[in-house]
Amino acid sequence: MTTTATAPTRAFVRDRDFLRLLFTRFSAHWGNGMYQAGLAGAVLFNPERAADALAMAGGFAALLLPYSIVGPFAGALLDRWDRRKVLIFASLLRSATILATAVAVGTGVAGIGLFSLALASEGISRFIGSGLSASLPHVVEEKSVVAANAFAATWGSVLAVVGGGCAIGLRALTGADDAGSAWVTAVAALGGIGAAVLAAGFARGLLGPSTVDEPSNPALAVARGLADGAKAAWRTPSVTAGFVALFAHRASYGISLLVTVLLMRNHFAAGMTGLGQMAAFAGAGILVAGLLTARLIERFGRVRVVVGALVLAAVAQSALGLPMAIPTALLAAFLVTGAGQVLKLSVDSSVQLDVADEARGRVFALYDTLFNITQVVAVSLAATVIPADGRSPELLVTATVLYLAGAAGHLLAVRKRQIR
Repeated sequence: MTTTATAPTRAFVRDRDFLRLLFTRFSAHWGNGMYQAGLAGAVLFNPERAADALAMAGGFAALLLPYSIVGPFAGALLDRWDRRKVLIFASLLRSATILATAVAVGTGVAGIGLFSLALASEGISRFIGSGLSASLPHVVEEKSVVAANAFAATWGSVLAVVGGGCAIGLRALTGADDAGSAWVTAVAALGGIGAAVLAAGFARGLLGPSTVDEPSNPALAVARGLADGAKAAWRTPSVTAGFVALFAHRASYGISLLVTVLLMRNHFAAGMTGLGQMAAFAGAGILVAGLLTARLIERFGRVRVVVGALVLAAVAQSALGLPMAIPTALLAAFLVTGAGQVLKLSVDSSVQLDVADEARGRVFALYDTLFNITQVVAVSLAATVIPADGRSPELLVTATVLYLAGAAGHLLAVRKRQIR
């Protein structure tokens, strides 16, 4: 096990079970980054295909919205079945869907057919992510969960950025057409295979759930999943307040993401190279957030850290995003993504520490479901008004206002529910 949350990181990274879960996450996240970058290149920066803002919004909807249906299933299963088995089979199934996507890309499949395969793969990915998060408290002591979660989530996100970089580099070798994009996408399947192999090394039952609070009828268990997750989140004031902050972040981030992709593709003409630079700066922001979040929470408390992150993101959106120049856009990516990671780590720790183990998987599933919907709605609305080159000061002002509204909403939730 581990020492305290303030102890050096090396104290808990020496634990064998924590390391195995960590490398399972690394493999899965690397595959995610590789897959998403490969698919983005295939659809957005492929000379054989073209996608406008509305088509991009449709892609987001196809990838994320249907997970609101998958979410209750994932939550119920994570709180009912051995999470080790879930991680193994979900990782292998994701690899299979990635290979199917690669075949579809290589043969020129587009539209609903391609998005359906991407939907299946990304839905399983969310399932794996929730399982990894719900399992963490079983491999570290309670007092070390915040630090361990910050370390694991941060370096996992960095590995996703590395995976994206690998996709961009491999794309330069294989070509930007359908055939080259298919090879890049196929390589991402190695991430899921590696995650399954690593997860298989856990002892049965080690990752929980330690207590099963589910009806014997599986169908009824699934039906209860979303409602139970909502009840558990509402009964936990720190989680409720954190959700308010993350709603604002995901909506604002969705707008910024659409603006950024269109600027890089159509205004700056920077292509995948520009998007890779943006991802590198975002990855650096994630890394810094991971190094600082646990210490910031310990010193200032979760409430001040969350509000501070939202205000920082608002300032970055307005002061650095509005000039719409590559240097300021890169710095904005660093600050906004870093602030978003601080928010995520804060809310993750609230769920892991304050929600009972028998409901934790369902809360994480609800977490993903609601925030996917929020991001898709924001992107879809933005796509109806954004110009083709992505230059829209009005949308960046809207994103800034959303961050400030999130800070105010978080403080209001704190005051009403008396959180410190």
